[in-house]
Amino acid sequence: MTDSAIHIEKLEKIYKARGRQKEKAALHGVDLAIPKGSVFGLLGPNGAGKSTIINIMAGLVTKSAGHVKIWDYDIDTHERQAKAAIGVVPQEINFDPFFTPRQLLDLQAGLYGVPKKERRTMALLDLVGLSAQADSYTRSLSGGMRRRLMVAKAMVHAPPILVLDEPTAGVDIELRRGLWDNVRALNRAGTTVLLTTHYLEEAEQLCDRIAIINHGRIIVCEEKETLLARIDQKEIVFRLDRALQEIPEGLAAYAPEQQGRRSLKCRYSPASGAVGEMIAALQKSGYRIADISTDESDLEDIFIKLTKS
Repeated sequence: MTDSAIHIEKLEKIYKARGRQKEKAALHGVDLAIPKGSVFGLLGPNGAGKSTIINIMAGLVTKSAGHVKIWDYDIDTHERQAKAAIGVVPQEINFDPFFTPRQLLDLQAGLYGVPKKERRTMALLDLVGLSAQADSYTRSLSGGMRRRLMVAKAMVHAPPILVLDEPTAGVDIELRRGLWDNVRALNRAGTTVLLTTHYLEEAEQLCDRIAIINHGRIIVCEEKETLLARIDQKEIVFRLDRALQEIPEGLAAYAPEQQGRRSLKCRYSPASGAVGEMIAALQKSGYRIADISTDESDLEDIFIKLTKS
């Protein structure tokens, strides 16, 4: 057994020409290793290749070249075991509106061959906060409840890997945070989670490792903290004890920008040790500092920088 829950090597997908549509390469030699027990984020613009990778793993799209192993099962030689090792929550909500959540999960478990005595229907509904709605028709559930039901549906066969493809699209902030709690609980219980999302705050909150894909190529794959350190720039705002008459000469190297009458924003690299120099320059000019606030780069800044080409 390897330490990778999912191992992808030189994965390629080429969609052949059809009618007036030209041949299109969706994936170009993708290499990816997703550690067991991690919450792994796969980010990228629309059309970058995220859903193609997921659909190949789920057996919905045939790869053109490369190798994919899911929980050490090659999708070519051990297709059934590989599919059983993942639960996929797709972007689209799809279930029969005339089923109740209890019926839906029991049916899904039966399709996976889970014996009745081993089914965890109520435990899963409780995990996603839907035990009170177990016998309500799914058509009566709110959008957020339906999203959570999709997570439970993907877990009926107790897969070691859960794939979440844009799980909180169109969900309000409160319900999104509830889904985050569900994901954390599943991960604490030992489930490896692969998350694709356009909400970069979501990836920053949940993931411990992140890959960014653009134009079918992985352009970066790093620990979240390493990735966040890529843009080594912070902003600092000094609120002064009186109105700023002119910007002190000693701050010229820090792109000073006056904000209002008494505030001054500067930009600097944390590694430069510049904060002390800025404070000294202000004090030398006769100003006292009433307050200091800072703002550092986040995942959105890095994402834009890496995918702008």
